[in-house]
Amino acid sequence: MNMNLPLESLPEMAVFARVVEAGSFSGAARDLGLTPSAVSRQVARLEARLQVRLLERTTRRLRLTEAGQAAHARCQTLVGAAREVLALSDTHTARPRGVVRVSCPKAVARQVIHPWVPAFLQRYPEVDVQLVVNDREVDLLAEAIDVALCITDSPPPGLAGRPLTQLPHLICATPQYLDQHGRPRHPQDLAQHSCLALGEHPGDQIWRFQRGETHASVKVRGRYLANHSEVRLEGALHHLGIASLPGFCAHRALEAGDLERVLPDWTHLTDYAGPLWLLYPSQRFLPAKLRVWIDHLVEALAPGSAGASPSASAPLKPPNP
Repeated sequence: MNMNLPLESLPEMAVFARVVEAGSFSGAARDLGLTPSAVSRQVARLEARLQVRLLERTTRRLRLTEAGQAAHARCQTLVGAAREVLALSDTHTARPRGVVRVSCPKAVARQVIHPWVPAFLQRYPEVDVQLVVNDREVDLLAEAIDVALCITDSPPPGLAGRPLTQLPHLICATPQYLDQHGRPRHPQDLAQHSCLALGEHPGDQIWRFQRGETHASVKVRGRYLANHSEVRLEGALHHLGIASLPGFCAHRALEAGDLERVLPDWTHLTDYAGPLWLLYPSQRFLPAKLRVWIDHLVEALAPGSAGASPSASAPLKPPNP
């Protein structure tokens, strides 16, 4: 066996991984600055070396074969290792620089993360931030995401993470609404009220609660459903009913007395509440730009700071190096 063969195949493996991530030869060619025919030849050479077909080619799309799935997983690891090697110099750079790509759920991005971005940009003038806002699970390596924020009990396999803060969900309404319609004493009382729920899935209108060892669930209804927390907040402020809201969305209205917590001695259980984690590829060396971003968010969202909306004119104290 030619011992140089694995080294000669490295570029072909990287190109193959990019083709899978882009979903097409043309997309990979644009990313790599090559022609589609050159990309196709690289993949064909890799298939010839392995003596297996990696991709099923049709006129509309590409599909991984079983061998292709196994090869892609290993090529992803290869590309990740290459990125880690390239990050070594950046890890030891005195001044962080470059772009940090951050994936984040919509409401968390707008109300929890975005308020802290101006202070970060002011503190690190050579680091740019790109927020990739979506509510789906992302593949950090395939989508070139540096860090992802998500609500989870623990990091998924293959990822490292830092817990940032707890994100509770609260049940709230205006005092005017509650004065007119009554204040629920038990979760089952919510069935008699107009409730503002997400409405994305049938389960969103089954509200679950816990108090100590006691659990309760109730099917709620209302004339206004919305899968955007700020819209539900506005609906509640217009006395349309009792809303399920993230704590970071409701806290200002609660502090001002415009909203009142309903069933405050019960914990509202939803898939949208829990620990907020900052996840990133599991690697020994973190680029300096990523390290300072992580430190910034850990400090900003320390207990007692969650949900706050700092201004750029009042930056945080810089984290310790």
